[in-house]
Amino acid sequence: MEITRLFDILERYSNNFQKEDALAGKEDGAWIRYSTEKYIETVNNISYGLMQLGIQKGDKIATITFNRPEWNFLDMAIMQLGAIHVPIYPTISESDYKYILNHADVKMVFVAGWELLRKIEHILPEIPTLNEKEMVYTFKNLRGYKHLSEIIELGRANHSAVYLQEIKDSIQPEEVATLIYTSGTTGNPKGVMLTHHNIISNIHAIAPIPNVGSEGKAISYLPLCHIYERMINYIWQYLGISIYYAESLATIADNIKEIRPEVVSTVPRLLEKIYDKIILTGRKQKGIKRKVFFWANKIALRYDVNEDQGWWYNKKLNLARKLVLNKWKAALGGNIKIIVSGGAALQPRLARVFWAAEIPVLEGYGLTETSPVIAVNSFFENGLKIGTVGLPLPNLEVKIAPDGEILCKGPSVMKGYYKADELTKEVIDEEGWFHTGDLGTFEPEGQLKITGRKKEMFKTAFGKYVVPTLIETKFCESSFIDTMMVVGENQKYAAAIIVPDFIYLKNYCKRRGIEYLSDEEMVKHPEVLKIYKKEVSHYNAFFGETEQIKKFTLMDYEWTVQTGELTPTLKLKRNFIFKKHKTTIDSLFPSVSQEE
Repeated sequence: MEITRLFDILERYSNNFQKEDALAGKEDGAWIRYSTEKYIETVNNISYGLMQLGIQKGDKIATITFNRPEWNFLDMAIMQLGAIHVPIYPTISESDYKYILNHADVKMVFVAGWELLRKIEHILPEIPTLNEKEMVYTFKNLRGYKHLSEIIELGRANHSAVYLQEIKDSIQPEEVATLIYTSGTTGNPKGVMLTHHNIISNIHAIAPIPNVGSEGKAISYLPLCHIYERMINYIWQYLGISIYYAESLATIADNIKEIRPEVVSTVPRLLEKIYDKIILTGRKQKGIKRKVFFWANKIALRYDVNEDQGWWYNKKLNLARKLVLNKWKAALGGNIKIIVSGGAALQPRLARVFWAAEIPVLEGYGLTETSPVIAVNSFFENGLKIGTVGLPLPNLEVKIAPDGEILCKGPSVMKGYYKADELTKEVIDEEGWFHTGDLGTFEPEGQLKITGRKKEMFKTAFGKYVVPTLIETKFCESSFIDTMMVVGENQKYAAAIIVPDFIYLKNYCKRRGIEYLSDEEMVKHPEVLKIYKKEVSHYNAFFGETEQIKKFTLMDYEWTVQTGELTPTLKLKRNFIFKKHKTTIDSLFPSVSQEE
């Protein structure tokens, strides 16, 4: 059957893929698997229960939870009632929770557990559309709050299959299915209205790409409340691929070894950390093993998916795979057929080494407002080129504006921002072109290449443009650098705040006989500062004079979502960083009095 509403995926699943592990999550150390039948039965019972509680078409229902099968149950149950799912990141601030719950007119909230509930408990009375505790449900039995299982039991006792079918039949593809609030690198989050048709058009365009059948397994760890992971989850269900939810980012390596998945969706940051661990393993080896390891790594870094580099290179590559690179694949379960990377720019060297190890990495690009994919690498003709995000999807029009901005038009472009017509008009022009805010160019074969972010690009005092993301991506190839932010708007030069990779730094110091006292003390250590000056000098050589980093400072802690510098999708929150580290940033540039 052809799907036109997102919940139609369930009927397609039932007709084509009867599985014992359609969804799976880990509880108390054991995998809990849900069959196709159990999945659909649970969804319908939740819908019946919500109907008994008075939920109607157009009502907004929020979920605050980490990835788990219950997220899917609620997602489908909400949408097949014509209600609107408002998934909220479990890592945002109290002020953002208050803003979103109020702005979205949320009528009901589902919260995973006490750690998340306590973040919103005392602001519930300030949400006029929410009847406090009566419409707040949890996934675990918590004091004074109702439990999801109560809704399931209520639905089981009050089957209304005919009425539910009438509601489903009344839902049109152009109706809003979900309201997704952007993670907000600047200002208040914006509520992106996506229709069933928006997201399904993306599914139809991308579904032919994966070379994995319904026997496959996917592991999911990126937030389902983000449209990137959510849309990919819909694709896995559309194709009948089982979805296993990792316990956490900390356990994903172990979970991958347990599940041995064929497909993984990720962000570049995780691939960087995996590669850094691989290199660290190599540095711990000695003698001939160490030499062979880094010889194989050198071969991998030269790999190109589009060019045959000759029989001699191929012979060395086969030997490198046999001696070293195959072990990298084995460490990822041994079955990986595709890693999908999105959310930020992927370093070309990472793409090369993973492809060399026969772990295909397909980099894509898009935004919440475009449901989300605009372009992605694929196995089709001219579909794959390292350093690009591949060809635009066949059902989209993509062009480059005179100022270099990427513009997009097509069925996956959002309906608009909720309660913000003026903001919508700022990004979707009269001809229907969505202005992405990203800069790019087309390669001769048609692949799209991202060259920067329009709003993040700045001018120095000499009127020279600097694109921070290009510099940051290159510098982060260094094993010593975890992340960094380039600054220098209206200044005489570019500078940077650098966050060291403290694990790598600690191991390096140990090998060199440098006593490692603490992260705070080591970023001031003369020997450590010498290391970073050398790294900065090395990577500066890849850029023109006005783009080079003239001064830098080292952070004494890792930036995370919890510390505030990163969004839930691990992007830099530049405005937040400017405010939080204003004194540090100011110190990188001389004042007028200092210059005099």
